[in-house]
Amino acid sequence: MEQLTIFTPAYNRAHTLPRAFEALRQQSNKDFIWLIVDDGSTDNTKELVESFKKEDCGFRIEYIYKKNGGMHTAHNVAYQNIKTELNTCIDSDDMIGEEAVRKILDFWNEEGSEKYAGVLGYDTDFDGNVIGKGFPEGLETTTLSSYYRNGGSGDKKLVLRTEVVRKYPPYPEYEGEKLVPLGTLYAMIDRDYEMLVLDEPLCRVEYQSDGSGASIFRQYKQSPRGFMYARIMRMEYAQSLTEAATGAIHYVSSCIFAKERHFLKKSPKKFLTILAVPFGVLLNLYIRLKINKQK
Repeated sequence: MEQLTIFTPAYNRAHTLPRAFEALRQQSNKDFIWLIVDDGSTDNTKELVESFKKEDCGFRIEYIYKKNGGMHTAHNVAYQNIKTELNTCIDSDDMIGEEAVRKILDFWNEEGSEKYAGVLGYDTDFDGNVIGKGFPEGLETTTLSSYYRNGGSGDKKLVLRTEVVRKYPPYPEYEGEKLVPLGTLYAMIDRDYEMLVLDEPLCRVEYQSDGSGASIFRQYKQSPRGFMYARIMRMEYAQSLTEAATGAIHYVSSCIFAKERHFLKKSPKKFLTILAVPFGVLLNLYIRLKINKQK
């Protein structure tokens, strides 16, 4: 039985999936399943995946179609269906790194245990440049939040134990909204587990002009309850007063977009939220200004 599931949420990315498939074909270790979660695509994603299945690629391909709901809902579906010990997400516009499956499984089978949530590696761009910063020399274990709190930066590649992921609630889904920040799950995991550090490139990434990162200000307005949830989590799991205060300011801004009247009742840091109100109002105005400039 395979040990790793590589899952790929996809929404109208038939133009990038072939290179993701080719990178998987080039892996020397084929002890994995590729799970594509089609988030309501209207292009030829389904037909493309069927053509992949007909090729002699050496690994199993699974396909699930769902109604469009956003990246976090695709992650929910993936986690509900994964049966392997480990899992990792490779986005539809990215490619798994050279020999990444071998590196992950060799490292985990040698160093891994139930003490850890999984493995943390790093991303590169398509030219091989590390996204953000790498890992400090000699770092063997860390939490994701601790890595960033101590000066780390840039997206990192998480390989998680499926058993660990299922200990935590799925991402909430709000009617009419398409985004809940994925980091809310990782913050919960950080409270209970460290991750093993694998100082190797595991994924090659390319940021699309129509990706969520390119439209973040619009997302703040379009998915306010998703961001309210994320800010509540940030306040609850804050490791410093500064982090909690930042979460409170963003929480107030998201509550304004959501027209949430009971924002104080729902806040886990009520006094801090009261102090954050004027700053949250200013942030909300700033976001609206940025959105107007993008039109």
